[in-house]
Amino acid sequence: MSTLQLHDIYLARQRIEALVRRTALEYSPSLSRRVGVAVYLKLESQQITGSFKLRGASNAVAQLTAEQKVRGVVAASTGNHGRALAYAASRQGVKATICLSNLVPANKVQAIRELGAEVCIIGQSQDDAQREAERIARDQGASMLPPFDHLAIIAGQGTLGLEILEQQPDVAQILVPLSGGGLFAGVALALKSANPNIVTHGISMQRGAAMHTSLQAGHPLEVEELPTLADSLGGGIGLDNRYSFNMTRDLCDHLHLLSETSIADAIRHAHREERLVLEGAAVVGIAALLDGLIEPRGPIVVVVSGRNVDIDQHLRVLAGADA
Repeated sequence: MSTLQLHDIYLARQRIEALVRRTALEYSPSLSRRVGVAVYLKLESQQITGSFKLRGASNAVAQLTAEQKVRGVVAASTGNHGRALAYAASRQGVKATICLSNLVPANKVQAIRELGAEVCIIGQSQDDAQREAERIARDQGASMLPPFDHLAIIAGQGTLGLEILEQQPDVAQILVPLSGGGLFAGVALALKSANPNIVTHGISMQRGAAMHTSLQAGHPLEVEELPTLADSLGGGIGLDNRYSFNMTRDLCDHLHLLSETSIADAIRHAHREERLVLEGAAVVGIAALLDGLIEPRGPIVVVVSGRNVDIDQHLRVLAGADA
């Protein structure tokens, strides 16, 4: 099995520098007061396609051979990876096919179509969509570019960690949304390589957190995918996971699961106090701080992973409904 090194993340940054946005790291007065130490928000919600996923997708497409680019790319997604891959492929002249389950919000499906990708909607879970993507790759010869369990994807997400180190060199703790582990693995590798004492927190929801269940079992497991405000954190990690499971296991110091009520409270906090419109998956770090789950040792950096929320759902949450 190949392993990823910090050098690979630096190479990824060189490849994608002109394709992605360097996002802001902003001090949060409200969260800093709440926790008692300096808290900063890494606003990957400002990324071009609205989430961090563009980093990994751009790096993976950039490394395809000329023949692979002709045959196109395919992926399963809960929405944000599909959007990012559609954009990255279009920027580099490559056809993209994105497989989605029926649980993916309509706004994310439409956004992927508008970027020129072919969309295939199938089944009721990320695993169903993954099986369809594998069939297309097998039948059409397209390159499978998964959302997280791919070294080029992980390296691309790791460029976010490099930016954090440059923007806040004395970061003591990092809070990262955790689903399949691509974002967490890349960011944690970048930070731990620079300073092993940085404390890493992977944060997910209580409803269907596949990585948490798999880590407890010691190997990848399928879990039932349930409706959640943090829909981008849904889906399995793949029973044949090769990279992100092991990297998350080795690099994660603490793992936290949040209730739907906590996620809803954090969405409202982000809007009211930070003036940010964020999807549920993006606020789990904020929620962990609001719930008092993190030891007050700073500076703390919270990865705010995306803004691609269904606006009707967002309005319902702001009005006090938790879904």
